[in-house]
Amino acid sequence: MPYQPDPSRPPILTPAGPAPAPSYSSGASAPVAPLPRRPLPRNPYLRLFALPGARAFTAGNLIARLPVGMFGVSTVVLIAGTYDSYALAGAVGAAGLVAGAVTAPWVARLVDRHGQARIAVPTTVWAVLGLLTLVLCAHLRAPVWTLFAATVLGSTMPNLGGMARARWAHLLKDDPDARHTANAFEQAADELCFMLGPVLAAFLCSAFFPEAGALAAAALLLTGVLIFAAQRSTEPPVAARGSAGSPLRAPGMPGLLAVFLATGAVFGSMEIVTLAYVDGPAAGPVLALQAAGSCLAGLVYGRARRSAPLAACLAAMAILMAFPLLAAALTGSLPALAGALLLAGAATAPTMVTGMGLVQRLTPPGRLNEGMTLAVTALLGGIAAGSATGGWLADHAPTPLYGYLTPPAAAALALLLCATTLPGRRARALNRS
Repeated sequence: MPYQPDPSRPPILTPAGPAPAPSYSSGASAPVAPLPRRPLPRNPYLRLFALPGARAFTAGNLIARLPVGMFGVSTVVLIAGTYDSYALAGAVGAAGLVAGAVTAPWVARLVDRHGQARIAVPTTVWAVLGLLTLVLCAHLRAPVWTLFAATVLGSTMPNLGGMARARWAHLLKDDPDARHTANAFEQAADELCFMLGPVLAAFLCSAFFPEAGALAAAALLLTGVLIFAAQRSTEPPVAARGSAGSPLRAPGMPGLLAVFLATGAVFGSMEIVTLAYVDGPAAGPVLALQAAGSCLAGLVYGRARRSAPLAACLAAMAILMAFPLLAAALTGSLPALAGALLLAGAATAPTMVTGMGLVQRLTPPGRLNEGMTLAVTALLGGIAAGSATGGWLADHAPTPLYGYLTPPAAAALALLLCATTLPGRRARALNRS
């Protein structure tokens, strides 16, 4: 006899409504109704975190990146308070930056060859041991050379932001629009960490004891890296050894690194010049507004479907970086300068998002961590050069106001390098890919 559906059972619902009554015979097996598909969120950032494992590795990476903004303030407070010398604190910090610039590309190369978890955990443990040794030496007021030794030997921290971007590039390799959104999110996260990190470090050092900031940073760094490394499902696969050449040999990469070098000079000079010009406790909050402007601009920029040409971003940066100079020269008002820095920061994130996107496209497969670490190394070198130039102008010019000439000049140099080393046709093709 033909099959008769049981009227007491509720109908099976599908996205199109109630399923029609089946008309198969009793000898055939009943088909399984497809499960309704949950619609993807319209917000591009919510779509990112709908990917399996994305929330877990992002949470761990953010916990690990927050201490990056804490290290500088923590070590300065600790060393300057113990040895009564800001010059020594600055020299120790500079030694750490130089050592990190040398070791970071090698660590990134190991990450590409052996995987993020296998390399990030031991190198982070070594870096934490170096930081704890530095804290102990400063607490015991050990000889000055021990501070430099501990800082240099502990400069093995992996490029955490680069590893997060590498995971997004792996998960979204077939979706360039989503990769653009992910890069924008990571840049905004960088700015947020550099906004909150110094504030948290200063609070811990003043509210508890001078070593509190460094100890908390070490604990957060190790905890975050362990959480991040445990998320193996989203880790990019390891490329076969010898399957790709050095990122430095990739066409267009040397020129792009030169652009990053000049861009870093923009950031380094703006920071030191603002500290010299404001010269007081208000300097920190005023500088935080620049990071806030960059963070907000990055989140807005990430909602766009594609990135703008790098030359357009650098041109906007050259224009906006002149606003603090105009505010200081025409008004001399601290609120006006703060507003100008907020606007100037709006050019930072789009430039960095676009630049990092180009690094990802230029870097050979299997060497992505190394390529992005080289970009960060060039950026740090530019920050150091910009800080030195801006500091010299702040000390020797008739007024610190002249130091504000450096950021727009460095941005103009970055634009010139972009125009001469990345031909327009190639840059447009990269931005479309």
